[in-house]
Amino acid sequence: MDFQFWLMAFIILVVMEFLTMGLTTVWFAIGALAAFFASLFGATLWIQIILFLIISLVVLVVYRPLAVKYVNSRRTKTNIDDLIGKEAKVVERIDNVNQIGRVVLNGMDWSARTTIGGTIEVDTIVKVVDVQGVKLIVEPVISDGFMNFGKNTVQDNI
Repeated sequence: MDFQFWLMAFIILVVMEFLTMGLTTVWFAIGALAAFFASLFGATLWIQIILFLIISLVVLVVYRPLAVKYVNSRRTKTNIDDLIGKEAKVVERIDNVNQIGRVVLNGMDWSARTTIGGTIEVDTIVKVVDVQGVKLIVEPVISDGFMNFGKNTVQDNI
């Protein structure tokens, strides 16, 4: 009867691993497989349980870092957080009320919204303060104590 339990545990854990693909249950499936073979050779229930726990823990500690490194090596990193703090140029007037506005950053065109309210005109240099989905949240760059709002800067009005 013990071998049937371990066989079922192994099958369930393997199926769970295939469904999640998160490297979460495969380690315990290996431990269940070891306990299954121990039960076939007549080991007592306590030995099976201890074998399951030790094998699962050892495989988890030893092989998981290697598996995670191998699996994550194929993942494409986006580095979206690297955009925060960079400067961009407004190519379409930014207006939060009308939900319009575009900037160019690193040669790529992005939708943009402002943190200051109002509008920011074309050719204004802005700084990225946040990224929300596919939109950059920007504010005008302050230079020499004046905010740059495009052709009509605060400095021009003085």
